[in-house]
Amino acid sequence: MSVSTHGLRVRAGSQALRSGVELLSSMRFAISLLTVICIASIIGTVLKQHEPLGNYINQFGPFWAAVFEAVSLPAVYSAWWFLLILAFLVISTSLCIARNTPKILVDLKAYKENLREQSLKAFGHRAEAVLPDGPEAAAHRLGKTLVGGGWKVKLQQREHGWMLAAKAGAANKLGYIAAHSAIVLVCLGGLLDGDLIVRAQMWFNGKTPYTGGGLISEVKPEHRLSERNPTFRGNLLVAEGAQSSTAILPQSDGVMLQDLPFSIELKKFVVDYYSTGMPKLFASDIVIHDKATGEQIPARVEVNHPASYRGVEIYQSSFDDGGSSVKLRAVPMNGLVRPFEIEGVIGNSSQLAKGQGDGAEKLTLEYTGLRVINVENFAGGGSGADVRKVDLRESIDARLGAANKTVTKKELRNVGPSINYKLRDSAGQAREFHNYMLPVDMGDGGPPVFLLGVRDTPAEPFRYLRIPADDQGGLDGFMRLRSALSDTALRELAVKRYAAKAVDAARPELGTQLAASASRALALFAGAEGPEAGKVAGLQAISDFMEANVPEAERARAGEVLVRILNGVLFELAQITREQAGLKPLEPSEKTQGFMTQAVLSLGDAQLYPAPMAFELQDFTQVQASVFQVARAPGKNVVYLGCALLILGIFAMLYVRERRIWIWLAPHGDGGASHATMAMSTNRKTMDGDREFEQLKTKLLQETA
Repeated sequence: MSVSTHGLRVRAGSQALRSGVELLSSMRFAISLLTVICIASIIGTVLKQHEPLGNYINQFGPFWAAVFEAVSLPAVYSAWWFLLILAFLVISTSLCIARNTPKILVDLKAYKENLREQSLKAFGHRAEAVLPDGPEAAAHRLGKTLVGGGWKVKLQQREHGWMLAAKAGAANKLGYIAAHSAIVLVCLGGLLDGDLIVRAQMWFNGKTPYTGGGLISEVKPEHRLSERNPTFRGNLLVAEGAQSSTAILPQSDGVMLQDLPFSIELKKFVVDYYSTGMPKLFASDIVIHDKATGEQIPARVEVNHPASYRGVEIYQSSFDDGGSSVKLRAVPMNGLVRPFEIEGVIGNSSQLAKGQGDGAEKLTLEYTGLRVINVENFAGGGSGADVRKVDLRESIDARLGAANKTVTKKELRNVGPSINYKLRDSAGQAREFHNYMLPVDMGDGGPPVFLLGVRDTPAEPFRYLRIPADDQGGLDGFMRLRSALSDTALRELAVKRYAAKAVDAARPELGTQLAASASRALALFAGAEGPEAGKVAGLQAISDFMEANVPEAERARAGEVLVRILNGVLFELAQITREQAGLKPLEPSEKTQGFMTQAVLSLGDAQLYPAPMAFELQDFTQVQASVFQVARAPGKNVVYLGCALLILGIFAMLYVRERRIWIWLAPHGDGGASHATMAMSTNRKTMDGDREFEQLKTKLLQETA
């Protein structure tokens, strides 16, 4: 029997009804639905689910974000059309099984012994031979031989002889039933463990998603699901020393709150890291508090090792900040802000003023993240190869061997804690900042630098301002220099000192000329002179001045002279700031030269810093939080059963061959011999089938030709 691809043929009803039933129960319709589900699942895997709408707008633009929202792509697995397709797939596949199973069962019992002798000659595998014993004795003898080889045999006596019918590999047909039943079970399990039950409560029980903020305890009952909810899957964030009993179920248009029959208290969260900085182990030591009995059950939850209580599985999903307290110092990036210290908690915010006075613009400082460990790769760059030194063996070894070997060498270092925060203006616009607590040795021979990162949108990478650390390992030396650069009196004092040291006292006219040039260069660098004073500063201002006032042929030489003068004046300015701070003067050395070189670059770049202040992480008290996924999944066992049936069904259909043998035995001559006509059929023509027929032909008919 071959499985048909058409559907049920209904004889009664209208033409549209008969066509609809035939299409719904056909195999081609089920395959089409399965294809659509696979495509939707790929989209759901590639596109992050249940993200805020702003994230999709930033990544794909407003048009495509609106298209995705219209067809519910940010929540594919809970979309009405996805659930509808799953339901239709269950119905269609069930009808396919119902249509073909009776035929398969009948075919399993049938030996097809009524086949005619003439039909055997039409088979591809056929043979004839004369056997020494009579038809009845030969039939019984051959039947016993086949039974001993695992075949099922049936003998039929006819008027002119005996027909032997045998079959093997009937599990091939059962594989069809098992595989299709598996699809139904997996889809049913998916519907049970998906959002269908939650959606049903929203449709018929008056439940609505919650879109506001505030305390969980203040959320109204229409946004909460009962503890007796038969199926759910949500997230639960618990900080160290705290406990929670309400899970968050993300929805396309908000969230639903799921009350649990117990609360989870996080005693301690343990995280271990690889050398790359990636987490190696998540583990949470928890105490489960039963609401009904008051019982306290200690447990440990690790990745792939969940805890279970009252039918609810508790998985270790991730970890987060549980409200760490941080102490920051405001570093002024212009002359409108004075240094100050501020304390806050990750996840909270503080109000600031941009500038001084009653009319100062209000800013909101949002503490968004604290990372205690930051592992970065400081391997040297440069991918070019010297063709004169190519070592073929080394090149091959670099690409073969253990899986952890890479062509690019890595130099991983933990550069210490960092703070993430946002500065939001009164219009609601915000920039995100990422500042490291400790100076970082970039490995390029320069001084350690403080990295101050900024980006305008989450879709952009951070751009970092590098500020050199002073001899005390802090930012104060650079900040004093930057503040002095904006002071006209200090600039003039630095110019006088530089001119006095650089020119022989016997030639005062040269000192006057040098002082004028140095004063002009320093004013341009500070952004206090030129056609765009206050807008353009640093080396860019000097470059613009030279393009406008110096002939092109002389720019290179003039540029070298101006940069040399600028470096000398800035060094004197740094010495003045140290005197005012009561510190020893800088000693000429390679370290001092490296600091001043980086300081010149940073002073120019700092003019472009888009905030009036930067915040330096001074101290912190870390509080860890564990993110659990809690799930009540009654369909899980159904899915497991479906997967087992699918494996068995696929193996049965691919590796079990259905074979049938017929041997017609008729009298031959008057000596009591019999003439045997043998034929064999298989559901697939393979080399194994050809080999097996040759073996059976030799074994049964004693024929070698």
